[in-house]
Amino acid sequence: PFSDLLFRAQSVHRRFHDPGHVQLSTLLSIKTGRCPEDCKYCPQSSHYETSLQIEPLMKADDIVARAAQAKAAGAERFCMGAAWRQVPDGPQFETILSAVRGVSALGGLEVCCTLGMMRADQAEKLRDAGCDYYNHNLDTSREHYAKIISTRTYDDRLNTLKTARRAGLKLCCGGIVGMGEALEDRLGLLFELAQLEPAPESIPINAYVPVEGVPLANSKGIDPIDFVRMIATARILFPHSEVRLSAGRTSMTEELQALCFLAGANSIFFGEKLLTTPNPEASEDRILLNKLGINAAT
Repeated sequence: PFSDLLFRAQSVHRRFHDPGHVQLSTLLSIKTGRCPEDCKYCPQSSHYETSLQIEPLMKADDIVARAAQAKAAGAERFCMGAAWRQVPDGPQFETILSAVRGVSALGGLEVCCTLGMMRADQAEKLRDAGCDYYNHNLDTSREHYAKIISTRTYDDRLNTLKTARRAGLKLCCGGIVGMGEALEDRLGLLFELAQLEPAPESIPINAYVPVEGVPLANSKGIDPIDFVRMIATARILFPHSEVRLSAGRTSMTEELQALCFLAGANSIFFGEKLLTTPNPEASEDRILLNKLGINAAT
């Protein structure tokens, strides 16, 4: 029953975390569009025609400046995302490393990258530059995966996570719900995450945001109560991890977000945009967190 599930999740949450604190993270798209993957939810895929504005890789100094702004606004973690199938070599990777070093030098910010698949030597260079976390989502269950992506296998994703972990990077790994999956697929995603040893330190749960032009544009999404159940189950399964309430918050009421925090979510993306999709204004988040008596960095 819903009330029992929330009680158990809240009990676990209070045992391992401060229930009055939510981590603020900022996600910046540092290279946008022209991705060769065919993820059916993503407007950055080169396979689909959307209104997305293509943007080349940002300069390292500009990335560091945006990180400084995020820090001043209260962010505790800064994540840099690039629409690549895999991490490139050459000048582009040197730009990434320079940006990571610059963000790390700011102090007071955890540094995260999400750049696609990578080799062991690239992961080690990111670590040495000051990267703390590597984000690489599984997206959905192994069984549902083929309906969402055909250009990268499930094991490719798991191997990338292993590469990041072996290099000493912490993991940020979760998925997306509301893409036509069954309940068994949501549980299957959590099952796959539970097989990772140790578990990811951060687990983002994204509510799918439909975008015109992609194959999943007409997805009906996920029932709000089912979404809260997903958050609560993740909290119970991963008591030590940060469970992040990620994409889709612009369509969520304050009451739904409050239920998610009650269910154990203790991290949100903070800022006007998540890669290419809208996110609540920082002022709106401040108002909501203040209403709920939740503390966040200032």
